[in-house]
Amino acid sequence: MLESREVTKNYGSKMAVSGVSLKLEPGLVYAMLGPNGSGKTTWMKMAAGLVKPSMGEMLYQGTPVGKESKKEIAYMSTEPYFYNWMSVADVGKYYQDFFEDFSMERYQQMLDRMELTEDMKAKKLSSGMMAKLKIAVTMARSAKIYLLDEPLNGIDLLARDQIMTSILEAVDKDVTLVVSSHLVDELERVVDAAIFMKEGQLVEQCMVEDLRMNRNKSVVDLYREIYGHGGEAQC
Repeated sequence: MLESREVTKNYGSKMAVSGVSLKLEPGLVYAMLGPNGSGKTTWMKMAAGLVKPSMGEMLYQGTPVGKESKKEIAYMSTEPYFYNWMSVADVGKYYQDFFEDFSMERYQQMLDRMELTEDMKAKKLSSGMMAKLKIAVTMARSAKIYLLDEPLNGIDLLARDQIMTSILEAVDKDVTLVVSSHLVDELERVVDAAIFMKEGQLVEQCMVEDLRMNRNKSVVDLYREIYGHGGEAQC
């Protein structure tokens, strides 16, 4: 469904992503893992069509990512991207104007789950409430691929399970969901596969069940092995 072929992205002399080849399949939930600077955000932005690769190809349904693919790929960035004058209701209207697949009914349902009201002002939201708003408006689209960059940032421990449940329930069974996070143990319970990035390169891409059954390891175990000692494991 979504494939990157030897994708590289340079910013001047800095290489953010280097030769990453991976393929994402429909109906699976992926964890994209790695420390800050590992290339997760840059890869997601290329997949969403917001950044062009310096080299290689980013393909959706066999066609280069571009204007058409944006209609079916929903991306949630880590940065706040709403105008200060916007209320929560304005955010919904803003998305409704831009995306044909946006459902106001679904948005309002997500707001209820996130305990947000339409009269709230974006500029006055806490970091946790802003994270919930970004999730709500992104998941209100009927996309084929959802790319969520650090959706649990700023959300307290007790609310994380509820948030992840809300995200998963909003996703149809035939779509692809990619979630990046430093909270590896939080994601391990809900993902089908894990993608490990390190210094702009793809280190591993594993099915979580295979990792458990064939190697007797958890995603947390492999994360520690890769990043804790500078090692490189094979799945």
